[in-house]
Amino acid sequence: MLSVDNLTVSFGGTDLFRDISFLVNAKERIGLVGKNGAGKSTLLKIIAGLQTPTSGAVSKTEDCTVGYLPQQMRVADDTDLVTECGKAFAEIISLEKEIEYCTAEISARTDYESDEYEKLLHRLHDATERYHLLDGDNRDAEVEKTLLGLGFKREEFNRPTSTFSGGWRMRIELAKLLLKRPTLFLLDEPTNHLDIESIQWLEAYLQNYGGAVILISHDRAFLDNVTNRTIEISCGRATDYKVPYSRYVELRAERRQQQIAAYENQQRMIEKTEEFIEKFRYKPTKSNQVQSRIKQLDKIERIEVEEEDNATMNIRFPPAPRSGQVVVEAKEAGMTFPARDGKAEKHVFSGANIVVERGEKVALVGRNGEGKTTFVRLTLGELAPTEGSVRTGHNVHIGYFAQNQDDLMDGEFTVFDTLDRVAVGDIRTRLRDILGAFLFRGEDIDKKVKVLSGGERSRLAMARLMLEPYNLLILDEPTNHMDMRSKDILKRALTAYDGTVLVISHDREFLDGLVSKVYEFRDGRVKEHLGGIYDFLRTRQIENMREIERNAPAPAKPVAAAKDKSRNGQPAPRKEEPKKPELSYAEKKERDRQITRLRNSIGRLETEIAELEQETSALDARLMDPAQYTMALFEEYNQLKTKLDAKIQEWAEATEKLEKYGIQ
Repeated sequence: MLSVDNLTVSFGGTDLFRDISFLVNAKERIGLVGKNGAGKSTLLKIIAGLQTPTSGAVSKTEDCTVGYLPQQMRVADDTDLVTECGKAFAEIISLEKEIEYCTAEISARTDYESDEYEKLLHRLHDATERYHLLDGDNRDAEVEKTLLGLGFKREEFNRPTSTFSGGWRMRIELAKLLLKRPTLFLLDEPTNHLDIESIQWLEAYLQNYGGAVILISHDRAFLDNVTNRTIEISCGRATDYKVPYSRYVELRAERRQQQIAAYENQQRMIEKTEEFIEKFRYKPTKSNQVQSRIKQLDKIERIEVEEEDNATMNIRFPPAPRSGQVVVEAKEAGMTFPARDGKAEKHVFSGANIVVERGEKVALVGRNGEGKTTFVRLTLGELAPTEGSVRTGHNVHIGYFAQNQDDLMDGEFTVFDTLDRVAVGDIRTRLRDILGAFLFRGEDIDKKVKVLSGGERSRLAMARLMLEPYNLLILDEPTNHMDMRSKDILKRALTAYDGTVLVISHDREFLDGLVSKVYEFRDGRVKEHLGGIYDFLRTRQIENMREIERNAPAPAKPVAAAKDKSRNGQPAPRKEEPKKPELSYAEKKERDRQITRLRNSIGRLETEIAELEQETSALDARLMDPAQYTMALFEEYNQLKTKLDAKIQEWAEATEKLEKYGIQ
């Protein structure tokens, strides 16, 4: 499908990476990994055709189409959500116009024997065939399914795109990309703006997708569930592992040990060779040997081993001062934002009863916009609840990592100044150690904040939390833009922390083993789940299944006899069936839409089945004639029969679904 051949990218005479080569085959799922700054995003841009390499080339097959999702992208502000997503079907819309034009021309013309008429028929046939191949009739259903999977609500479908936040706009671009169905997806951090449910939906989508995928992600669970191959960019080289991420980590550790051993052996050999050269450089009798050793050194391909940041293993948050037993308590709390600036009143949640005790580590989860950050602001005292109460306990000192924490720092300050300006007391003597623990070493501490990457800014903001002994840490999406190693280090530090932690995160691997209680914000309510994040996800899956079962119509029970008699010969009293709850207007509308879609599908299938049955009968008659019988004709008959059986099965399934709505 795609070939990357000897790619090299250089900036200012320094190679970002050199001579990278690999092949991408159909249906492969590739995780692109490496340190921040290794060149992963640059490589995706080159494959997408948005950047030119210093040398090398990317070759694609004719049928290879590329869909690229960068970390940041602008979204059009002149349409609504559904219209914007409809732009993904540009080819289908063009085909509809072509079909409409050809149909009108054919119906108006009478020159049935002319070449132009025949060309019109061919154009109509080709356009119609391509239209059905792209499943043009189901594009509205695809838009709906994709938007719901990514967390949008039906009532938002006609909402202007300009009213969505940056995170939701990225989801719109992701939806458009998924709807285009390219043969190769290039995804750069696609989970950064998704909640857990949307990430799980995207996982399932990519697992079943017919094309290939190359993705960059710092979400370990997502990589493990989606990828089957890992390409690591390290020291300017690409190493290919035909395994998912977790297995790659194991193999990389083994390979690193081998690399270190080979590196040390090579260094010893180089050192001895250089000693020989220095010792005998000026002895005429050894000049040939010296020159031979010099040439030998020039030819050696130096082994490079990526530096490991072992010092980061030791970071610890300062001991937490003792607080009261109850750290955060919400009683029947609720929040509604009043109408203003032309915007309608917005109800976020109500009836929240939350208790966080000393030493607990608690996760707040739910779809974006359900009120997690709003509850944090209520806890901080930045907002006052419109219902109930939210309070913090005795002697609670809060350290807060905001979702936009990196934007709150002054870009003109250096890394060191950022900490130095807020540090007080003896901690100022340890600032370099703290920065070193968060990977800021040497000249890094003199960099200005504005030139740091997203991950570096997040690490710097986290380092600020270590300057004062807090006993409640509130972390709002702390792992966004952090690489795997930084997340592991932070998780270990938080696990060892003796204070209380309230964390909002969509990273399942980060939350697993860290939290022991989950509060779910969903549909305006807050529900407590005891246990870890995977316990919660299992419970949520079971609840979703039960919800589907409750919404599905119950199968009719067979009547044993027309006159069911009780033991005394009298008719048994009929149990009064419970009344079905009235459907809302939106639910009725959705039900009618599904029924219409099924009826149209059944009508189309019945037409196709009738045509296939006629073709099958005609071939059957030809096969009965020994003069016409050939193996090719027999194979054609079998293929047609298989196609007919598949259409009948599809028709049966659609009819069964329609019957569940009580329609025969």
